Amino acid sequence: MVRFGIVGTNWITERFLKAALQVEDFQLTAVYSRTEEKAKEFAGKYAVERTFTDLKEMAASGEIDAVYIASPNSLHAGQATLFMNNNVHVLCEKPIASNTKELKSLIAAARKNNVLLMEALKSTFMPNFLAVKENLHKIGQVRRYFASYCQYSSRYDAYRQGTVLNAFNPDFSNGSLMDIGIYCVYPLVALFGKPEEIKAAGYMLESGVDGEGSMVLKYPDMDAVIMYSKIADSSLPSEIQGEEGNIVIDRISAPEKVELHYRSGEREDLTQDQLSDSMYYEAKEFIRLVQAGKTESDINSYANSMITMEIIEEARRQIGVVYPADRN
Repeated sequence: MVRFGIVGTNWITERFLKAALQVEDFQLTAVYSRTEEKAKEFAGKYAVERTFTDLKEMAASGEIDAVYIASPNSLHAGQATLFMNNNVHVLCEKPIASNTKELKSLIAAARKNNVLLMEALKSTFMPNFLAVKENLHKIGQVRRYFASYCQYSSRYDAYRQGTVLNAFNPDFSNGSLMDIGIYCVYPLVALFGKPEEIKAAGYMLESGVDGEGSMVLKYPDMDAVIMYSKIADSSLPSEIQGEEGNIVIDRISAPEKVELHYRSGEREDLTQDQLSDSMYYEAKEFIRLVQAGKTESDINSYANSMITMEIIEEARRQIGVVYPADRN
């Protein structure tokens, strides 16, 4: 069994646990929250006895092998480093850090302590994304990657009424690109690597984060077009276009239906059976890596996470999004 602690008692943690508890060797051992009342309330749902309100105490307790971090983005680097320095493996929600400087520090800490560090970007582990990867050769020379993820945030209503919640607060390294756009960028990097050129535009909210944006990324033989938003919805699927056909992906953030359209008019359904609890696959892979003594994922690798962060950082620079974490 791999004994897990969790940092963050929000909806994403609930979703992660629902999925992870289906993995045979996952054991929830400890819960952290800033208040004892909330920690015990959350732990009670899962019959967990050990709770912490002090992260240092939790990291040094020896009671956990790994930790899942789902705190605000700006806290990821400091918390992950604390656990790794106590020889605890870290699965950290995306984005894994606020910027490339923090990510370089995290990778150095993981290597120094010989522990596993992995960014919890779920889609790249899902069977339907792997189906895209395995069938990409069928569409011939790829000429364009198009990804769209636009989802009106439930917290935007409060923002429009004058209340700035965490999702739109730059203090927490939030905004549309970090929270939503990364789902478009990471699969691009996993499939095609680092682009030669990035052009970005976006709409800045008065709070200091981006509400929506778009990017065009240039590769030697293709380009990529990315659109993302937290202030408007879109019903568009995503697509990879090749000279011999195109692959249509229903949702780039969590692919459930994948279809190949050949130029001849023939269609091939590439859809794979997969669990509705989509975070299962990242949890399963992380546990497999821990048990195998690995310190890096081949899929959500350090290189892929770094290239993704470099793209996001350059796009933020062009749009004008600056976080307090960037000044540290």
